Amino acid sequence: MFRLARFLKHYKVQSITGPLFKLTEAVFELLVPVVMAKMIDIGVANSDKSYIWKSGIILIVLGVLGLTCSLTAQFFAARASAGFGTELRNALFSHINSLSFSEIDKIGTPSLVTRMTNDCNQVQTGVNMILRLFLRSPFIVLGSLIMGLTISVKLTLIFLIASPVLAFIIYAIIRKTILLYRTTQKKLDRASTLTRENLSGARAVRAFSREQDEISAFEKNSDDLYVNQLIAGKISALMNPFTYAVVNLSIIAIIWYGGKSVYSGSITQGEVIALVNYMNQILLALVALANLIVIITKAQASAVRVNEVFDLTPSITGGTDTHKGDSGIAVEFDNVTFHYYESGDNALENISFKVTKGETIGIIGATGSGKSTLVNLIPRYYDAVSGTVRVGGKNVKNYDLETLRSMIGAVPQKAVLFKGTIRDNMKWRDRNAGDSDIMKALEISQALEVVNSRHGGLDANILQGGKNLSGGQRQRLTIARALVGEPEILILDDSSSALDLATDARLRRAIKKSTKNCTVFIVSQRISSVRACDRIAVLDDGRLAGFGTHDELAKSCEVYREICHSQDIDISQGVSR
Repeated sequence: MFRLARFLKHYKVQSITGPLFKLTEAVFELLVPVVMAKMIDIGVANSDKSYIWKSGIILIVLGVLGLTCSLTAQFFAARASAGFGTELRNALFSHINSLSFSEIDKIGTPSLVTRMTNDCNQVQTGVNMILRLFLRSPFIVLGSLIMGLTISVKLTLIFLIASPVLAFIIYAIIRKTILLYRTTQKKLDRASTLTRENLSGARAVRAFSREQDEISAFEKNSDDLYVNQLIAGKISALMNPFTYAVVNLSIIAIIWYGGKSVYSGSITQGEVIALVNYMNQILLALVALANLIVIITKAQASAVRVNEVFDLTPSITGGTDTHKGDSGIAVEFDNVTFHYYESGDNALENISFKVTKGETIGIIGATGSGKSTLVNLIPRYYDAVSGTVRVGGKNVKNYDLETLRSMIGAVPQKAVLFKGTIRDNMKWRDRNAGDSDIMKALEISQALEVVNSRHGGLDANILQGGKNLSGGQRQRLTIARALVGEPEILILDDSSSALDLATDARLRRAIKKSTKNCTVFIVSQRISSVRACDRIAVLDDGRLAGFGTHDELAKSCEVYREICHSQDIDISQGVSR
């Protein structure tokens, strides 16, 4: 929690003013029993109505002043905590966006979503309650003890005995619930994971009729969460009866011994009532403090989880070079080896090849051979464990990330579109792209008919994730988005898998014809998609099994021949370009 206090730096005034007004309210509250005591001892005892009226007005004034201070304190606390929550979320979101895929893979998307939402809310609530009650409750307890001592030292001994007993009860109950609350957060993470997987994979779940299995898994997690919360609730529920029992016994003792003291004349009736009121104030303050500690415990557990994200240092940071390379070699892999986070096996091993500007390179291999991993190293989504990746003759690690990625148009395996218009989506790579640039990219990607067939054209709305489009339409639009702005390097990561063979062929011809100065990487499972490429990289279990033209590989690369045979490709015939 203390580490996150930096997000209150713009709310120092509110963070100080709020607790001060709460302390002022506490002072007015501590004065009430004194006024009540005098009202009874002077006004009631002497039947002095004017004194009673005056005391009543004073009590009303104290109540109004206390209420005003309380509302003011809560206003400032709310302002500070809301501002704190806003800055925390903004900083956390910004930090998550600075992380590479490796760090995101480490924690997991569902957990990051939970930390961005539920955990940040818990910390914000904790800050709000700390500003409102952290100083007030101890001040009320201490103030009540001091005021009690000014009335009767002997009777205040009851306070001194009852207060530690109350504190012990509260401590024991809270200690039992802390671990339960931490476990609850993990169960919430699991619920988020199950929900996300079920919704994103809804078609697969229904295709295999696994709805009941998913429901059962979610219900089991929910039941575990329910049991945890129920146990924590039952333990917490013991607080009120135990604490009230101690307080009521203390009040009985005060009235019993206070009555004797009144009879002996060492104390007045009003002072006994004042002591009872102070005992009640101690109880309420300690219960409020207990609830505050529960909230702080939850906030602390959430703060730890938020800090775990902040503690992740981005493994990929941009260099200082903002100038694009002008070498004739567009991309070079120099003895590159890579493995994923905590993976013992290399996804790529000793990869070396050079690609000149304007070449079209096909990348093919079996599933899991490292095709997507290879192209992900070019825009630095991941960094090579050893070896060097160069773009334009320069090490990619020396480039400023924005400069490097502005040179590259990437189309991922999963076609991702965002909610908004087609025009909005097309401008993701180049914000200043005009309609003519967009239409040209759409024509190359064979997506022009997708736009023309929709009401509104470029202003047609796309639902979240492109749910109102077919798989092929989504792929063509994502290819068009990558082509806007004429990138120097175009990466098509198995991005035509949903296209029919005729459309795929037209797409490849259009790209070849319209992007003569662009270096193109085509990742595919199909020989037909890479056969006409200038050269083809063949991957086998993370190693480069071959690199050359279709004809060269058909003669020299056994792995490539096996792929051709598996797809009924006649390798005896030359490639037609």
